[in-house]
Amino acid sequence: MDHPLQTSGPVGEVTPDPVTLGIDIGGSHIKAALVAPDGALLTNYERVVTPLGKPPDLIVDTISALIAPLGGFDRVSVGFPGATRGVTVLTAPNLGNDQWHGYKLADRLAARLARPVRLANDATVQGLGAIAGRGLECTITLGTGMGFALFTDGRPAPHLELGQHNAHRKHTYDQYVGHEALNRDGARKWNKHVLRTIDALRVLVNFDLLYIGGGNVTAITFALPADVHLVSNETGITGGVRLWDGVSPRRA
Repeated sequence: MDHPLQTSGPVGEVTPDPVTLGIDIGGSHIKAALVAPDGALLTNYERVVTPLGKPPDLIVDTISALIAPLGGFDRVSVGFPGATRGVTVLTAPNLGNDQWHGYKLADRLAARLARPVRLANDATVQGLGAIAGRGLECTITLGTGMGFALFTDGRPAPHLELGQHNAHRKHTYDQYVGHEALNRDGARKWNKHVLRTIDALRVLVNFDLLYIGGGNVTAITFALPADVHLVSNETGITGGVRLWDGVSPRRA
């Protein structure tokens, strides 16, 4: 699969079985694990509370400390909760800090970890770990906010910050089906909001399959339509392997 992604850091000789460090940056937690080339987890998650509102360099420090127990790896994939382009963060609506705008996260991590790094939106990474790769597929993540990604025959479409788009009255989708809405409105009303969101996406996207991930999927109580599937949080880590399709850097 062809990815319009840039790689930060050293890329050495090809190795047949590269180990990927998958990092999932969320509005509540940062998670990391090592992943085999086939997408299988090689380690348990390491997890830490996200230092919201702190400078981006502190996130890099936090990740560096978090992954220390995991062992060696060849390359790094990062899922980020906002819009990214190449090595750079464009928006970080749920991390509480405007300093993220224009921050070259992939470059900073590559310099710190001495490994090549690829960066993408977290819903895109989760989708890559879940999709079948056929037809028009869509992923949403239900966590602090709502992430969104769209795929055509396995290839990511240009990223859309649907979570920041108006959903109902003056509420964005982040505010309509995000974690604060679940706490504010209760599970019953929140589930109705999620159902309405699925209906809206069906009209907007005409998806063949929709995958729902994120930490709040456990709060879903309605019967799922045949073309909607829940996916585990693991895909937010394991999908990072597919950012490297066709690229196999050597372990330093």
